[in-house]
Amino acid sequence: MHAVGGKILYVDLTTGEMRTEETTPDLVKEYLGGDGLAVKLFTDNMDPSVQPLDASNVLVFAPGLFTGLPVPTGGKCLFLSRSPLTGTIAESVMGGNIGAEFKMAGYDALVITGRSEFPCVLRVWDDVIDIKGGSPYWGMVTRDAQEAIRRDLRVSSVACIGPAGEKLVRYATIDCEDRQCGRAGLGTVMGSKNLKAIAVRGTKDLTIADPEELIRLDLELQNTMENSGAFMDDTKYGTGEFLNWVNEERGVFPTRNWQESVFEDRKEIDPYYWAPRYTLRSKGCFGCTKACGKLFVVQEGKYSGTKLDGIEYETLYSLGGECSNPDIEALARANEVCDLLGIDTISAGVCIGFTMELVERGILSTDDLGMECRFGNPDAVVEMSEMIGRREGFGKLLGEGVMRAASEIGNDVERYAMHVKGMEPPAYDVRGIKGMGLGFMTSPRGACHLRSGVYALNLVGKFWRWDNVDRFAAEGKGEQVKAMEDFMTVYDSLGVCKFSRGFFLIEGYIPFIRAILDEEMSEEEILQVGERVNNLKQLFNYSVGVRREDFYLPRRLTEEPIKDGVAKGAIITEKEMHRMLDDYLDARGWDNDGKPGESKLRELRLA
Repeated sequence: MHAVGGKILYVDLTTGEMRTEETTPDLVKEYLGGDGLAVKLFTDNMDPSVQPLDASNVLVFAPGLFTGLPVPTGGKCLFLSRSPLTGTIAESVMGGNIGAEFKMAGYDALVITGRSEFPCVLRVWDDVIDIKGGSPYWGMVTRDAQEAIRRDLRVSSVACIGPAGEKLVRYATIDCEDRQCGRAGLGTVMGSKNLKAIAVRGTKDLTIADPEELIRLDLELQNTMENSGAFMDDTKYGTGEFLNWVNEERGVFPTRNWQESVFEDRKEIDPYYWAPRYTLRSKGCFGCTKACGKLFVVQEGKYSGTKLDGIEYETLYSLGGECSNPDIEALARANEVCDLLGIDTISAGVCIGFTMELVERGILSTDDLGMECRFGNPDAVVEMSEMIGRREGFGKLLGEGVMRAASEIGNDVERYAMHVKGMEPPAYDVRGIKGMGLGFMTSPRGACHLRSGVYALNLVGKFWRWDNVDRFAAEGKGEQVKAMEDFMTVYDSLGVCKFSRGFFLIEGYIPFIRAILDEEMSEEEILQVGERVNNLKQLFNYSVGVRREDFYLPRRLTEEPIKDGVAKGAIITEKEMHRMLDDYLDARGWDNDGKPGESKLRELRLA
């Protein structure tokens, strides 16, 4: 078949058994690749009674359908499993080269089960698959491990975990060339399997139905991107380009563990300040010319030697405003610590901000923590990030995530713990963008802005099918979030970056699919892939006990109005939370507890 590797690779780390299956045309048409294919393979092979850290948990790796081909921003790949942080199905997307290498080795997905008796590295070199000893790399930080494995095993690309994944921090990441699958603890799943890394070299060609047409489309889209204002801003300042606007004109930048929504001391963490001073050059994902990554280097001072690919908008919030940290150099060092040890910056920052609020309220003390972990102390953000990544001191508890940490501390501190389904939230105070609040609730993996991406629609007021959207209104959000979730799932199945949604909508990818697969798919058929995938995810979550109450927002968002800025007074009342959730469940065709209905499943050919 055109443009696919042609095979799905299965590896059992307990027995060492390996096998392949053909990637059928029907499977590609029903699920495309990436997120869609990974969900199908996961739900086909996973017993819902298996716990996230059991050897039998299934870990799937899948490049997008477009990955490895000349499609602008189309270089994404993802890992998917049952999350140790949330207990739900969870995926995480990244842009390292390994997705393209894996496709060129001849595979469309990798399904890993079992647990190795010893630390190991799974090597995929075209048709040769072997399990190598990983002990020499166990304990290495991500950057060193990738360099050593590439050199020793003569591979092109390596995705690995750091010490945090080995020590089972519940939100450990998987790193590939400074790009991370950051959310939901999929690096923890690798650590539980004693799998330090996946190392790949692919040398085969991918066949395309109409190469000349694909190149024409590629150049056309590239030209569209390069002539847009957003392209210039993103390549100059990265994903944090709109940080000041979110604070000043929308008032929804969570600060001091969501007690405030405007970070007054944001001068240094604004990319318009730091990009000209600390950036050596831009960096892009595989095959992307819209390079929004920045090679950030601190040349002198306390944090001299800090060097990383960043700093992303979400991290400017989590290790910045969330902790009231105004020092860009300390923030960059904390970001680098998280990347090297292998922990998610969003979850780590929210756990630290939560701890700082408990100190501020006198619930925790310096003696409890062994350090001065207070709002406005930049060094504390660095030090606590290190402690979490190494599971040392109080960092051991925070490595469990804010939900479990609050339960362990007791004293009704759950009211200060920011999470949905156990996942710490990203950088949008949803009291001032209510549609995103619903998106936090309905995301299969917990509080997340990327499953629906509806923050953009609510912040700007228009996108795709909608115009004049009132960000403070609860009405009409169910259908919007449902449609946007299906939209974004298609992006994750194709393997294109969500930041390209401003240039091409779903209909823009129809000719790409035609040129690549020689398949004629309508916009409706493509969106139905997204809907099918989201119903499969919910079927799994329902099977493991996720019910209506698990969708609810943290108490702070329904009990405390925003205190400052242009969104002052905004709140999602409990009544509005239930109304939005009911609207969403109706739009999905699910019952009051979120169970997909039989008629919907038949419509999607899932029953």
